[in-house]
Amino acid sequence: MVTTVNMNEIVKRMHILFVTLDSLRYDVADDLFKKAQTPNFQQCCPDGWQRCHSPGSFTYAAHQAFFAGFLPTPATAAKAPRLFAARFAGSETTTADTQVFDTPDIVTGFARLGFRTICIGGVGFFNKQTALGNTLPSLFSESYWEPSFGVTDPDSTRHQFMHAARLVASAGQQQLFMFINVSAIHQPNYFYTSQNIDTIGSHAAALRYVDSHLPTLLGSFRKKDRDTFCIFCSDHGTAYGENNYYGHRVGHPSVWEVPMATFVLKKTNND
Repeated sequence: MVTTVNMNEIVKRMHILFVTLDSLRYDVADDLFKKAQTPNFQQCCPDGWQRCHSPGSFTYAAHQAFFAGFLPTPATAAKAPRLFAARFAGSETTTADTQVFDTPDIVTGFARLGFRTICIGGVGFFNKQTALGNTLPSLFSESYWEPSFGVTDPDSTRHQFMHAARLVASAGQQQLFMFINVSAIHQPNYFYTSQNIDTIGSHAAALRYVDSHLPTLLGSFRKKDRDTFCIFCSDHGTAYGENNYYGHRVGHPSVWEVPMATFVLKKTNND
């Protein structure tokens, strides 16, 4: 089910939190939700994950599209209004409810509206260690990455969310556009199980691990001066041998079908 929201009004009065759960498959996310194994997410979004199609089959392509305003497309409503857009003629998914920017990307657009734009990186395309690894983070006024945020650290999500919480706590009243690329679900993820290889089971275990640390991140935003509009989605999925496909950057439903959810996180600070 696609719910239309007026992003022009939301952007005027809320913080924006955009989290990509790198490599997360829709079927795995949906299965864990139905089994009540992601309780922190369910508390915020009781309707569950929306099945969508990614605009890209790997991290760089998908995020370039995201930052141009092309978030995952609802599988049952290809022409659903987009939340954000960079203005261009002929768009069939830009409506009066879409926040339209006269900039080449939405990050720059938020900055021009007075938002403090923050990137907390995860996988290699956000690690700032190469020219390519700087491309996406350079869109933001602030960007952060360290090895403990990356794919090889089994406790990466805790490190990322704690860093995010510190930034949120230290921020003043300026509106925030915070983006986090969660790396834990991306391979390698075998260390979330007793096995020594990546499997769809370790993929699911990685999502349970991420969910367990969600209160750190969301709790920091609840303490802010205004509500927060949250976007959680995957950039692409991952194949584990289906039809002899493995990994991503391939054209298979396990890669193209991704979960997405949006919700408003209410502030608890009434000062």
